[in-house]
Amino acid sequence: MDDQRKRYGYPNDEGMNNESNNNETSRPEKSSTENSSYYYSYGPFQSISEDGDDRKTERSYHNQNRASQEVEVTAPQPVKPIPTSGFSQSNSGNQGGGGSMDSMKANKDWNYSQKPKNSVKTVLLSFLAGVIVISSLMFAADRTNLFTPDAVYSSEPTQETSAPVTDNGGATTASSLIPSNPGDVASVVDEASPAVVLIQTMVNSSNRQSTNPSMNDPFWYFFGGSQSSQGGNGGNSDNNGNSSNGGQESQLQPLGIGSGFIFDKSGYILTNEHVIHGSDVIQVTVQGTKKPYEAKLLGSSYELDLAVLKIEGADFPSVPLGDSNSLKVGEWLVAIGNPHGFEHTVTAGVLSSKERQIDIQGTNGEEERNYEHLLQTDASINPGNSGGPLLNLKGEVIGMNVAVSAEAQGIGFAIPSSTIKEVVEYLKNNQEVPKEPVPFIGANLGTVTPQIAQSLGTDVTEGTYVDSVVFRSPAYEADLRQYDIIVGVDGTKYPTSQDLVELIKSKKVGDKITLNVVRNGNKIDLPLTIGNKNDFDVTQQQKQQQQP
Repeated sequence: MDDQRKRYGYPNDEGMNNESNNNETSRPEKSSTENSSYYYSYGPFQSISEDGDDRKTERSYHNQNRASQEVEVTAPQPVKPIPTSGFSQSNSGNQGGGGSMDSMKANKDWNYSQKPKNSVKTVLLSFLAGVIVISSLMFAADRTNLFTPDAVYSSEPTQETSAPVTDNGGATTASSLIPSNPGDVASVVDEASPAVVLIQTMVNSSNRQSTNPSMNDPFWYFFGGSQSSQGGNGGNSDNNGNSSNGGQESQLQPLGIGSGFIFDKSGYILTNEHVIHGSDVIQVTVQGTKKPYEAKLLGSSYELDLAVLKIEGADFPSVPLGDSNSLKVGEWLVAIGNPHGFEHTVTAGVLSSKERQIDIQGTNGEEERNYEHLLQTDASINPGNSGGPLLNLKGEVIGMNVAVSAEAQGIGFAIPSSTIKEVVEYLKNNQEVPKEPVPFIGANLGTVTPQIAQSLGTDVTEGTYVDSVVFRSPAYEADLRQYDIIVGVDGTKYPTSQDLVELIKSKKVGDKITLNVVRNGNKIDLPLTIGNKNDFDVTQQQKQQQQP
């Protein structure tokens, strides 16, 4: 009976310690805890085959006695409840055999158990649940016209629904949310992409007393700092590579990457000034060529963030400058550039807005860049796209990608082609670019607050106080003085300095205005002519005023 219990996977007391119990013919029953622990073993169940080997040894031992011995067998605690019917238990059997066929059948029936009594009820409940779910889905499909859609969902709309009617009763073609021809963007890329170039800038390490200021820039990590020693030699050197810079070895270090485009087939390239700013060597890679060209900087404008480069050669692919003034908000645009060094990456978007103005802080103590008249687009622009073209679907450059918002996605900016056209000839000829007139009165202003009014000893609670006046500026010529309070212009009150500055910006150079001023408690009027800020070195004067 013990062998029979082993065969069908019942817990075997002897299986717990075979070495100590081989010479015993019987032993006390183990506790339920040990039986349970043995039965619930995880993983491949191999104890049957192992017990089989022990069974052979045990059977051989008993056969030597040639004696039959009756042993009382207690049925093991089953995993599942013992059925109340269809089971007959036998208390006898051969020790050396596997038991009778009736006993095996009984054990087999017990081991697998009968089906639960509630199986019919479960099937019935499952069937009812399925009927309810299917009925609900069919009802919802009927209510939403899932299988019988209206004409609105038709893939072939009628002419009446697709063509809006104009005021004169005629039909016009509806504007599409995508380019009218799926090949429009691809055609633009085919025509313009060859004219887009990769610009790589380098600095001469021997001329730098400090580390590359762009090491924290993403461009630097793209190149990798360890590659700086492989940039080649700069300065004068002989064929043996010996530097002539006073015995000091000169090496080129990667500074940054950007984009540009050839606008003249003789090799003239437009890009952003900040792309080549501070570089000693500029290399330009044209699509389809392996060896980069060394470019010459012809002219640049820090204020406008524009630069013109020249590479030697002829019959380069070029792209024309278009008219940004004719653009309409919502038109599709295509940007091509080299974001993070991924050459000739193409993105598309729409013109989100026009006449945007942003300010970008200067680096290394340089002046802040003030951008005006910018185009805003949601075409993806990333570091490395700077200097690349923004094109309309005619393949014309209507802007130069310049910046992207660091606090949002889908907000990129481009310098309009109208601005580029005004200065490109000055840059090509290395001439100073005339600066756009900036309305200016020449005074540092601040808003009057209760604290300021108390310190000035005045009853005026609204207006703009004068902190300082630029020498020989329009304000100086009008006899505007420090601590004067400007309460209005031409009889109109302006309660804050921001309001007054906005008014001045709206004027043109040469316009005449009258400042309504309170000085020492007295009201006076000062005639003033709006000047041009470009005519005054305001920064230099401010520095002189700060010196002791």
